[in-house]
Amino acid sequence: MSEVVEGTLYLVPTPIGNLSDMTSRAAEILRDADIVACEDTRHTRILLTHLGIERPVVSYHEHNKKEAGPKLIEALQAGRSVAQVSDAGMPVISDPGADLVKLALAEQIPVVPLPGPNAALTALIASGLDARQFVFVGFLPRTTANRKELLASVKSIPFTLIFYEAPHRLKETLKILREALGDREAVTARELTKKFETFRRGRLSELLDGLSEEAPRGEYVVLVEGFRGEAEEAGPEGSWEEEALELARTLPVKEAARQISAKWNRSRREVYQYLLRETANS
Repeated sequence: MSEVVEGTLYLVPTPIGNLSDMTSRAAEILRDADIVACEDTRHTRILLTHLGIERPVVSYHEHNKKEAGPKLIEALQAGRSVAQVSDAGMPVISDPGADLVKLALAEQIPVVPLPGPNAALTALIASGLDARQFVFVGFLPRTTANRKELLASVKSIPFTLIFYEAPHRLKETLKILREALGDREAVTARELTKKFETFRRGRLSELLDGLSEEAPRGEYVVLVEGFRGEAEEAGPEGSWEEEALELARTLPVKEAARQISAKWNRSRREVYQYLLRETANS
């Protein structure tokens, strides 16, 4: 017997890459709901076809939500059930579903969330950064003023910061993050759950350098370590070069570079190349 109840809004997560991640409950809701509201009807129909589901699909996205949202509320008030999905992952997160939920709650329409795939958390647990406390920032604002204001508000937060970004804006975003937050440890993750799933780890400057070797492809999650105190801003006294050479006398060059990079807020690649030059000449 179906759990779908008339006049109810269901928030249904969809796979972020691997279609096998679709839960049986989520598939059942899509199969039995009267209407499936989605960002891209073509994209969602591919998923429904894969699941063997035929349901009415309506477009609901950022650019039509002011017109489409009230129409969906009218359908719900008339007793029809609606399943809202995003193109991939958890609806409402960086998604116009947030506005639909507000409209539904204002009209006392039941809202039922389903658990499921989420790109931010999937990337976080494999990032190697602190996963105990984190802040989801999502996509950065397009305007410079709003972007600066947002990054200034999170700069001193000691928790891992999580961003979303499109491939064609990745390079610019990494530059902006480095300038606003400092050259922190960071991770980029793309093609999550897919065959070519890729994680890149290092300082923001190192990740930027790596883009010259491989063009960005696929949607990205960018994770940046949290603020580590005032020492992160000023750096310790003395010379990083001297300390790097001292460490390299007792440690492998890569490990010495890692430690100096973290302590002095320098690019790991810069420190590593410096040590290679100096130790080769000694």
